Amino acid sequence: MTLVQVILLALLQGVTELFPISSLGHAVIVPDLLNWRVDQEADWFLPLLVVMHLGTAGALLLFFWRDWLDFAKAVLLNQGPRPAQERRLFWRVVVATIPAVIVGAIFEKVLKEFAFGRPWVACVFLMVNGGVLFLAERMSRAGSKGIDDLTVLDAVAIGAWQCAALIPGISRSGVTMVGGFRAGLNHADAARFSFLTATPIILGAGVLEAPKLLKHGAAGAAPMLSLALVAGLVAGIAAFLSLWAIMRWFKTHEVKALDPFAYYCLAAGALFLLVEIAA
Repeated sequence: MTLVQVILLALLQGVTELFPISSLGHAVIVPDLLNWRVDQEADWFLPLLVVMHLGTAGALLLFFWRDWLDFAKAVLLNQGPRPAQERRLFWRVVVATIPAVIVGAIFEKVLKEFAFGRPWVACVFLMVNGGVLFLAERMSRAGSKGIDDLTVLDAVAIGAWQCAALIPGISRSGVTMVGGFRAGLNHADAARFSFLTATPIILGAGVLEAPKLLKHGAAGAAPMLSLALVAGLVAGIAAFLSLWAIMRWFKTHEVKALDPFAYYCLAAGALFLLVEIAA
């Protein structure tokens, strides 16, 4: 990949990762539509995406630094303005990450072989993602429960929703927000819990995948590593700005706030699929 392609892909990832429109789906579809000669089944492609996700994780940590500081103080020192509630919320976040970690570890190879290199699959599931967001707004119990009231079963259910995002086209932030709605959270709290659960998963994936870039030693690891670092920085900046925008949106739009993203996914998925078929 060229530097320009990496920067454009990083910008795309930074924006689409936190908007509920599937960054992974766009990472599979867009290079194919632009006729970039990218081997998405190559060993280095997924680690490159993960390094960009690390930039996103940095943005999440920076944006929600107070939450993570309160978690650390409550769990490690039993201190803070409300340590009992913060510990309770922290363990709900931990529980919500477990299903995706287990399912990802078991099925990652199968999903990679099935979906990567097949953009039409991502197009179809992008439309599915739009349908899920649209229906969630009309079947939710949003506002009947606060984020501090989430139970362990609520956290497990949200984590189960998150497993669907292993398929390109299904948005991780989108389905976890849907899980939050089903548990009774409003848009802002569902988004906050979604982004809190994203951080350990993204960081964990980075620890596992990013070092694979170094395995290309004699085959040009240094250029690929340099491109990955640039991509991570660009994705992090784009993600922070996107995070600010979407949290502001959810705080000021409680009714059918996911509808614009649902319409986008339905329209973009259909359009991308038509282009794929025509090609």
